[in-house]
Amino acid sequence: MLRSGTGRYSSETAITNPAPGRLSRRSILRAAGAGLALPLLDAMVPVFGRQARATAEAPPRRLVAIHVPLGMMPQFFFPAPVAAEPSSPYLDLLAEHRGAFTVFSGLSHPDVGGNHHAGQCFLTGAPHPGQPTFRNSLSLDQFAAERIGLETRFPFLSLAVAKGDPYGLGISVSRAGVAIPPEPSPQRLYRALFVAGTAEEQAYTLRRIQAGGSVLDFVLDKKARLEQGVAPEDRSRLDQYFSSVRELENRLARSVEWEHRAKPAVDYPEPSDIADVSRVIEKSKLMFDLVRLALETDSTRVITLSLSTFSVVPHVPGVKTEAHSLTHHGNEPEKIDELKRIEEAQVAAFAGFLTQLRAAGEAGGTLLDRTQVLYGSCLGNANSHSNENLPIMLAGGGYRHAGRLAFNEQRNEPLANLFVTMLQQLGIEADSFASSTGSLRGLDA
Repeated sequence: MLRSGTGRYSSETAITNPAPGRLSRRSILRAAGAGLALPLLDAMVPVFGRQARATAEAPPRRLVAIHVPLGMMPQFFFPAPVAAEPSSPYLDLLAEHRGAFTVFSGLSHPDVGGNHHAGQCFLTGAPHPGQPTFRNSLSLDQFAAERIGLETRFPFLSLAVAKGDPYGLGISVSRAGVAIPPEPSPQRLYRALFVAGTAEEQAYTLRRIQAGGSVLDFVLDKKARLEQGVAPEDRSRLDQYFSSVRELENRLARSVEWEHRAKPAVDYPEPSDIADVSRVIEKSKLMFDLVRLALETDSTRVITLSLSTFSVVPHVPGVKTEAHSLTHHGNEPEKIDELKRIEEAQVAAFAGFLTQLRAAGEAGGTLLDRTQVLYGSCLGNANSHSNENLPIMLAGGGYRHAGRLAFNEQRNEPLANLFVTMLQQLGIEADSFASSTGSLRGLDA
């Protein structure tokens, strides 16, 4: 996602349907005379923040989370328990980066089943996806963006390579539980990051910002009227609502600043989008290039990327079958071989991305040294639709990487414990997140 106009990034506070003496969100906005909800207000605001100039002594810390919705075959991903090094057919493709990553076994989200439906919970850990009463929750990247994203032009980027995965694309989720639509076009991403708009386009954007400010002014002008007659138990909710509105006011002001500030110049030509849906590996590599550029220019510090082969016959030598059907291989050797080729190509592309980050120098280190890169899936075994013992890898970020951390594969450690550790490594004070029971043991900074 490049700006809230393409989705709904919201800090909305839930105000439930009214009981006697209570106000619903609809009632609040009807009283204010504005026929819109807070997500729509937020959608008016470009997702821009304030850029910080990182000093040579303290380069910024960053987070990249990569999701592969169809998982990875566990027999080729996880290393042997007694291996001295994290070695497996897939991990050996990352051999040049040994010492710069840790692979985890025995991690999952408690109560997150639902087979493919779990993909939307990869960064949230919200329980019981796929059920009629399911409501998602704030994702790891959005939690981080709220705290470290305001110093860059884009507080976050939500990206995807996919034909149209119905389950695993919405891994960035707002505080209101709304999936943030990812940007699938490398060309649009490039233009948003590095190409200045025309005078007409800039004027249009500024008019949108001013219109958003006018609506916020109108809502705040009705604050006293809305507060009259509110039950005491609802006053704190109303205060939270108006705090969110004031936060949007601050974003509007920062958006104006960014509209008058030049975008960074890069030595990388504007790419064309790849129309052929089967070329998912090439698309992934192109998106990795742009992710590296976005980090290197400090255009953002928080990025999610979903790399899906759902409903696609990937353009990979030896592959002739649609990827999702291959994940239900039934242990047939021919299908396993085709699927292995696809997953190897995905891991090899990821290895190339890590190589890019290590090649980019920064203040006596590398871009990878200050960038945590999470790679994994909410499917532990797609063949059986298992959502346990997830394939998870974390690279870079300044950790003393353990190579492998193995937890109980029958009684899994909450994946959210790793998220708490990652947030702390970003410099964010966080003792808990989602279903966490603490930070993750064995991963040292």
